[in-house]
Amino acid sequence: MPRTDLMPIGDFARRSGLTPSALRFYADSGLLRPAEVDPASGYRYYSPAQVARAIALRRLRETAMPLSTVAKVLDAGPEEASRLIGEHVARVQGDAAAARRKAAAVTSLLTGAPSRPVAVVKGPVLADAAEQVLTATAREPGLPVLGGLRIEATGEAVTLTATDRYRLSTRTLVPVEPPAADWAGTVHGDELRAAVAEMRRGALVHIDATPHGVRLRAAGREDQHCRLLSETFPDHRLMLTSLPEVTTRATVAKDAFLHVLEEQPGARIVLRLTDGGSEVRSAGNEGSARALAATVTGQPLSLLFDVTTLYPAVSTAVGPDLMLDLRGPGRPVTFRSADRGDLTTLAMPVRAGHPACQRHDQGTP
Repeated sequence: MPRTDLMPIGDFARRSGLTPSALRFYADSGLLRPAEVDPASGYRYYSPAQVARAIALRRLRETAMPLSTVAKVLDAGPEEASRLIGEHVARVQGDAAAARRKAAAVTSLLTGAPSRPVAVVKGPVLADAAEQVLTATAREPGLPVLGGLRIEATGEAVTLTATDRYRLSTRTLVPVEPPAADWAGTVHGDELRAAVAEMRRGALVHIDATPHGVRLRAAGREDQHCRLLSETFPDHRLMLTSLPEVTTRATVAKDAFLHVLEEQPGARIVLRLTDGGSEVRSAGNEGSARALAATVTGQPLSLLFDVTTLYPAVSTAVGPDLMLDLRGPGRPVTFRSADRGDLTTLAMPVRAGHPACQRHDQGTP
């Protein structure tokens, strides 16, 4: 290749995003050797064809991938590279979750404050409930509380609640051993997700509260620690008590509802309910309409939903049959089991007719 087609190390560094010192290191390690080295001056030159490999190398290292794995990825075919990257990401996530748990445990230890029992619940039930309710969380800059799960314990029940402002899920559990006093706190959602596997393997899980977190204890399992969020959780109880009267009620088979939703190509879904049944279609696509067997009472109604709000509201429901309580255009819709009421989800429809199709209420649904 003519010298004019090669780039000196400085130019190549600017194009690849790697520093000259990093390029020398990767050359010495065999990951990215120069296309040519001037025997007299020792200057290193790179070809334009090496830019893509250099950028991929930089990005892989930014994920904290070891050099040995980077070398395998860069020299592998697409399928093998994808597999290796996936395995690395899974390891990083596992290490991060373990670090969070250990940090929470050390924080609890350093505070020196004693923990207090909150409740004792069945481990598999608590794990399932946490996974269901956590689907209503969101990672939103400036609002970390939307990524948390609210735990409220009374003498009769333990209630888990989460909301992303457009959907609210709440599930009530009957404790095996209720607490002596009421307690409430908002737990870090990601840390609770990481603890689910251990909770599921414990027949009974003891929930203990500390000043800065909760400890989840199960016989024969490693204790799990989750931080408490300091931000105020949205006043979901006030919203629930102020809901308008139900104007339309429908009962549908959960699996059939999910199947119809999965067939829809659009990002927004129109749900139409009449006394003759129901219909589901993508917004703006009359040809996508699919009938959905339903028992409907009350006023006919059509609502527009984002599929990212509607689908999880249906998929997390408990039991084979789903009951929908509707309150008119632009009002929250309640999704719950037709025969089990311990999991309830409220979902906000999109306000049809608005120029930007914004939601009816930008607060909690």
